[in-house]
Amino acid sequence: MSLDLTCLGLNNLGRIHHNYSTPRLYEEIVRRGEGTLSHLGPVVVDTGQYTGRSPDDKFIVREPSSEDDIWWGKVNRGFAEEHFDAVLARLQAYLRGRDLYVQDCHAGTDPQYSLSIRAVTELAWHSLFARNMFLKDPHPRRPGPFEPDWHVLYAPGCKAIPAQDHTRSETFILVHFHRRLILIGGTSYAGELKKAIFSILNYLLPKQGVLSMHCSANKGSGGETALFFGLSGTGKTTLSASSERVLIGDDEHGWSDSGIFNFEGGCYAKVIRLSARAEPEIHAATRRFGTILENVVVDPQTRRVDLDDDSLTENTRASYPVSYIPNASPAGRGSHPNHLIMLTCDAFGVLPPVARLNPRQAMYHFISGYTAKVAGTERGIKEPKATFSPCFGAPFMALHPIFYARQLGEKVRRYKTRCWLVNTGWSGGSYGEGKRISITHTRAIVSAILDGALDEAACAADPVFRVEVPIECPGVPPAVLRPRDTWTDLRAYDARAEDLVRLFNEHFAQYEDQAPELKEAGPGRQDPGA
Repeated sequence: MSLDLTCLGLNNLGRIHHNYSTPRLYEEIVRRGEGTLSHLGPVVVDTGQYTGRSPDDKFIVREPSSEDDIWWGKVNRGFAEEHFDAVLARLQAYLRGRDLYVQDCHAGTDPQYSLSIRAVTELAWHSLFARNMFLKDPHPRRPGPFEPDWHVLYAPGCKAIPAQDHTRSETFILVHFHRRLILIGGTSYAGELKKAIFSILNYLLPKQGVLSMHCSANKGSGGETALFFGLSGTGKTTLSASSERVLIGDDEHGWSDSGIFNFEGGCYAKVIRLSARAEPEIHAATRRFGTILENVVVDPQTRRVDLDDDSLTENTRASYPVSYIPNASPAGRGSHPNHLIMLTCDAFGVLPPVARLNPRQAMYHFISGYTAKVAGTERGIKEPKATFSPCFGAPFMALHPIFYARQLGEKVRRYKTRCWLVNTGWSGGSYGEGKRISITHTRAIVSAILDGALDEAACAADPVFRVEVPIECPGVPPAVLRPRDTWTDLRAYDARAEDLVRLFNEHFAQYEDQAPELKEAGPGRQDPGA
């Protein structure tokens, strides 16, 4: 029986390929010339002009059901309903006569909060991406036919005309909360689909008391759960995919009264210069049937991929089911977290590699979301650039950051979660002068946090950033823990540290009226006589 998509205004379509399996989608990808089969089985695709997200092209429709709740501004740009209708009509006309691929899937491993999604895509490999990244329903909530809570229409070949459609460019990512409909066009970068779903979860779940988080999560043999916050390139995926711990998920999670649950059924890892020695689990996943490799260079003769080749982009990606990680949790759930780690990639080279945070400091740094965007993550980023991204994921946060920060503070206090700031950025100088902190040292720090070695460790207060820095950490030279000691020019360190303090303060100024109690939790050189 053919799937009926007339509820979306889609008529006179070609063939509808509904819930195709991975092998069948492989056949379609090859038949249509959408990708190349590589050595050992991954399919390699080229996303074309856009090799990263286009955050400036995402809009939320202004309509009565959600308008008063949205955090409007640069992150969440408003879009008129009549303009949404016009883009939808353009997309409906574009899809007439075309074959479509449909995947019915879910977001959220906790059945109480699971969201059913029907992804309707122009490209077969986007259907495989949805199949990899989201969940087959492991906990059927209702008998009978699949009933989607949300629809996504994704047609990269449909390009907007900005002068007519009121978009910024030919690319569009449009979210309509009342109609529960997402439109994506003008870009083949599949991360747009993943993050569009994350954005709607960030609107829906906090209203139900669930903190939605841009983080990875894993748990120890005794069930001790840890969260890793951070933007792309800070180490979320790498540090959470440990052979000694069970992976819950690598990117998006909810924190409910029952504990932690993964939003996704897959991983979307950066793979540029991926090392089998340093990241064996992820590296192995790039060599399996079912994995999608985005913008990875492949030899046309041998069909072997070169993960070191960045000629297409620094933002090469692998999409694969989370089950490809040998020690992944089948349930995708964990207890309330024992540890919460905020990862930052400090391009200034002045933050300590590890610091212990009290709940107010955790809220402050959560709101700040300081890091450096790394090359390739977004269009136009050529080298690390200092930025502040509230909640370590501002482009996906539909509500005001204070809303999420207060939920975080409440849960940290209620469940006695220990909070940490871990810098995976530079040491001994700023970007271009110093060196990136060794992944070996970062792994040692994370291990010490997770096994409790730093819980009661002696600390010294950083006089500039006002955080508690452990004096010693197993596997890390003591001097590395004191960033000022790694600089040869101490005056230069002091100047750069003051620059970063100023940036922290300037960013927090917009939240000070709503959360004045957090101001003192931020950085600022202490009075020597205090």
